[in-house]
Parts: sequence; C-alpha cells; structure tokens
Amino acid sequence: MTEAPIRVLVVDDSAFARKVLKQVLSAAPGISVVETARDGLDALEKIAELKPDVVTLDLLMPHLDGLGVLRSLGGAPSPRVVVVSSAGEESELAVTALQAGAVELVHKPTALATDRLYELGAELVAKVRTAAGAVVRPSEPVQPVVKAEPRPVNSTGQRLVVVGTSTGGPAALTRLMSSLPADFPAPLALALHIPPGYTEALAKRLDLNSALEVVEADNGVELRPGRAVLARAGMHLRVARDGDKLVGWLDRVPLQTAHHPSVDVLFQSAAAVWGSGAVGVVLTGMGDDGLEGARAIRAAGGHVLTESAESCVVYGMPRVVVEAGLSNARAPVEEMAALLERYVR
Repeated sequence: MTEAPIRVLVVDDSAFARKVLKQVLSAAPGISVVETARDGLDALEKIAELKPDVVTLDLLMPHLDGLGVLRSLGGAPSPRVVVVSSAGEESELAVTALQAGAVELVHKPTALATDRLYELGAELVAKVRTAAGAVVRPSEPVQPVVKAEPRPVNSTGQRLVVVGTSTGGPAALTRLMSSLPADFPAPLALALHIPPGYTEALAKRLDLNSALEVVEADNGVELRPGRAVLARAGMHLRVARDGDKLVGWLDRVPLQTAHHPSVDVLFQSAAAVWGSGAVGVVLTGMGDDGLEGARAIRAAGGHVLTESAESCVVYGMPRVVVEAGLSNARAPVEEMAALLERYVR
C-alpha cells in the first residue's frame, strides 16, 4: 500500500522564494506542495482550509510574521512547522520560533532573490520529512530568573553533565535549563544539531531563562558549577583538563561526522577526561548521534539518562541508546532536571 504524500504549505513573502521552495519540494518523492501563502494571515487561512502536514515558514513578513503564525497555532498537533530563515538579524527570531514550537530550522544561503536559494533544496526536503514524523508539543512560557553566583570547581567527586539533542532540541533545552536550580552542583556542556549562526542567540535565550549562566562555547571556556556551555554550531566541542580546571575546546576543522557539533564527540571526550564522573543526557532528536558517546560514558563507569518517548518531538536519539541497553534511567523532559539532580548530588 502506497503511503500518502506529505502535504506541505509554503509560506514566504517573496514570490521568488515561494517559487524555489515549491519547486524543490515538488520534485522530491513523497512530498506534495498543496499551496503557497504570501504572509502570516494568508497562511492561517490556508492552514485552516487545507490542513497541511507541514508548513515551511518565513519569519519576516507583513501583516502577520512567522512568530505570530506559531503563536496563533498554539502548539496544535498539526501542522508541523519548519522555519526557513537567514542568520544574522533573523537568528534571534529563529531561536524564539524553535522555542515556541517549530520543530526544524533550515538556513537560507541568502536573503536575496537569487538562484542561490536552490542550495537549500536537499536540507529542506530532509527536514520536511523529519518534521512530518515529529510530535508537536505545546510550548510553555518561561520567565527570566535570577542568576546563581559562580562557585569554584570541586575536583573531589565532581560530576560533569553533557547533554545532546537534535530535532525539538531548543525547546527541550529550554525546559531543562529553566528547571535546574541555582545551586546545581555540576558544570554542563550542551550539543545541539542546528545550522551555524544560531547558537549565540540560543545561548543568550537560554541564559535569560535559566538560574545558571549559559554561554556559547569558545576555546578555553571554563566548565564549572553554575555554568552551561553550548557547543558552537559548525564545530565540535570537546572537554579537556587545564590544570585543575575543566575547559571546553573547539575543533575548528571538524571531523568527518554527520553533525557538527557531534554529540558522540562531546560525550566521548567527557568519558575520557572525567571517567565515572560523567553523566550523559540524551534528549529528543532524529538519528543515532550520541549512541557511541553513551557507550563510552557507560564503559568509563559513568551514567546515561534519556528522555522518554512521551515528551520527545522525535524519539530517535534516546531510543537507540535505550535499545542498546545503555540508559540508566528515563524521564519526560519536564522531569529530567529532578532526575539529573539525583545523579549528580
């Protein structure tokens, strides 16, 4: 029996962009572009009429922008939203959209109406297919919080928490970081699959919503209690020792892996440097990045926690870790902070 095609609505205020996106999606097997929309109001009318499976959503539009569309949808189970955005000025809007319920992000190679837009074709098709199988979770408003005071690293019995995620990751990281208390006793390093140009904005948003300090990774950044370091998109983040300190280092010439940053690379470095004190957390995501890293952490005597299927946007990365027998415990993302505290205190 032939599966029904994925029904897509393309939303962009540029007629040329609508044409390009429609062409590249229509050429892909199993995808049908049911209509296009020129702005947010037009999009909401066509979503109500056509009930598409996936919407590709521009952010900067007249009348009603992309964030307005997402807020109007209110976390409804369908359609799934793939944001198509330029970095730079739009990066903060794109991060906000991911926190508000969009499940994927595709980076426009140019904001201009040129043939370079065709370069996003393969990525767009792949992420529309991923989004079609995703589960949309209602977003929850998160309030800014008072920061924790920096505290020195206690090298005796100190834990190190490394977190990996992909599809649905910005919202999952927001929920996790906003739930951790100011006195959380372990440093954190976070790896997320996201296009380059968006992690600085995401780190700032997470920092605003967390009692802990959240910073984008740079070479030599100290990992200490009270701080979470977010891997810079396009580069791997590794954990290393610098005297009695833990620091993060970036691979500016990344290894040949499917994702940059790689969850496996981060987890494996934590296992090598911190041994049984490493705690890995695998959140929502597509694929198996993190599986080999989880294996390394368990082999070193550390622990691995996984997000349970009930709260995942895509139950892929956690599932392969569970099926390999490497997960010490599971919890929905809303309860992950409490579970994590039990393993680090």
